[in-house]
Amino acid sequence: MLNVALIGFGLSGRYLQAPFFSVNPNFNLKTIVSNSQNPKEYFPAVEVMKSLEEVLADDSIDLVSICSPNATHYEFAKKCLLADKHVLVEKPFTATAEEAEELIQLSQERGKIISIYQNRRFDSDFMTVKKVIEDGLLGDLLSYEVHFDRYKPILNAKKWKETNNAANGILYDLGSHIIDQAIVLFGTPEKVWGETCTERIGSEIDDSFDIRLNYGKLKVTLKSSLLVREEGPRYILYGTKGSFVKYGIDVQEDHLKAGIMPNMDTFGIEPESNSGIINTDINGLHFRGTIETLKGDWGILFQNLYEAITGKAELLVKPEEVLEQIKIMEQIKRY
Repeated sequence: MLNVALIGFGLSGRYLQAPFFSVNPNFNLKTIVSNSQNPKEYFPAVEVMKSLEEVLADDSIDLVSICSPNATHYEFAKKCLLADKHVLVEKPFTATAEEAEELIQLSQERGKIISIYQNRRFDSDFMTVKKVIEDGLLGDLLSYEVHFDRYKPILNAKKWKETNNAANGILYDLGSHIIDQAIVLFGTPEKVWGETCTERIGSEIDDSFDIRLNYGKLKVTLKSSLLVREEGPRYILYGTKGSFVKYGIDVQEDHLKAGIMPNMDTFGIEPESNSGIINTDINGLHFRGTIETLKGDWGILFQNLYEAITGKAELLVKPEEVLEQIKIMEQIKRY
């Protein structure tokens, strides 16, 4: 069993990570660092600390999960590695590729695992899309389009999220997820184009983006905005044999906020109304119908992290892959 310290108890710490650590028997959620909330209300057995330094002084801690504001990720991860702790970093990994490369090299020198919380690799919708592509149901894929839209015209109450710095904005917040998904599916693109915009009144950060990744015959489009009030398709795929369109988003975050825990039977299962629509040829027969969405399971990331730390499996979310993501985001920022 690995002793875990969680740094931060906001959305990510409280809802997206702590529940998975608490239900996985390979982890002991020993410590949570929080200055504004009382984690004991939700996880009575944890020890509450006020600083990262207190955690690093605890020799019993094996893994530190960093869920603090974006601008702290590089500094905190470096301190953890230097203290000989394994590290899980909430996305975005770092603000720059230079910082990411330094952390990767340091983790190798210290013999410690560092991974990034790219949980949306294990979303129900993305895993379904991935299987549709891998099973060749659309033939040769020609167009892959993803929208990660929200309607949030009011500025975030958390001031650090609206501060104009290198690690903030919708590109690093939501773009880090769907760029990562594209890299998982198709690797590093041949060419990159993109732009970010500021659309909300009073905003100081980018709150929409339009990205094009060129993979030769395959063209990838990734878009996001915080001012989309009418939901459109989340995934739109075209191939030489057919099309696949998927509405709706993975329900794990909503389930966790509602108190549905990862070890419950209904966790991660989307409603049938969100099933994707496929129109294609299968073995010479034309088929148009729905494909039931696979069950989402962010717990895969946590179990794999345990197995990688204990030498039982290869790490799924490799920092070298996330480095490529950061290089793409830096390139888009330069346009």
